[in-house]
This record gives sequence, C-alpha cells and structure tokens, in this order.
Amino acid sequence: MDREFELHERLAADTFLLGRTRLCEVRLMNEKTWPWVILVPAIAGIREIYELPEAQQQRLMTESSALSRAMMEAFKGDKMNVAALGNMVPQLHIHHIVRFEGDPAWPGPVWGAQPPVPYEDAELARVREVLDPVLAGLA
Repeated sequence: MDREFELHERLAADTFLLGRTRLCEVRLMNEKTWPWVILVPAIAGIREIYELPEAQQQRLMTESSALSRAMMEAFKGDKMNVAALGNMVPQLHIHHIVRFEGDPAWPGPVWGAQPPVPYEDAELARVREVLDPVLAGLA
C-alpha cells in the first residue's frame, strides 16, 4: 500500500472497512438496501483508472471482476452494477452494487432513489460474515 494514501473523508464517513487486497481497500457502503461494496485503490492522488500504471489497471480489473462474481454468488442478484463516477468524491473508487429486479430503484440507478438505510450492528455482522470468504479470494 502507498504510504501517502489517505482515504477521502466522505468515503470514510459513508463506509465500513472490510479488508484490503493487493491493490485496494475494500469498503462496505453503509446502505443496507443493496449489497454495495467499494474498491478504493490505495494509491495517493489517483482520480481516474487511466492514471494507474498498466499493471495496476489490470490488477484493479482482476479484483473488480472477482469481487463482482463472488458478490453475485453470495447474494443471488439479478444484475451487478459496477461504476466509477467520482462526481462527489474525486478519489478513484469503484462501486459494486448487487441489484434485484423489483428493488426500490429498479431498473434505475440507486443514487438518490431513497434516503440511505444504515446497517444495524447485527445486520452489519451478518454481511461481514457473508463477505469474509469473498475477501479471502481477493487477497
């Protein structure tokens, strides 16, 4: 991990750290409506994927694909949404959101669909339990 890397304050406030991969911090969005995990490359000053060296771009894609596959298997979703927007948080981060036909925002985007519904401690513990094997596969 880059020693100068510092997580953006908005990501720190809105997410829980689940673990780390070879390249990224893995963070759970504090929004229990959807299984929603964010990969944040632990590299200082990166705003866009193309700014990463090619080997790190490839590693990010490998980690993103593995996370997507594992989340879909764990949560039995209908669709995986993967996005790197960065309009509110300029630091590079990749959203991985499991979607279900008929969820509160289906088929539209989750952003702004409803106020966030935060996890309670017991719910957070259950999600961590489900995601622990996913993270083990990304190490």
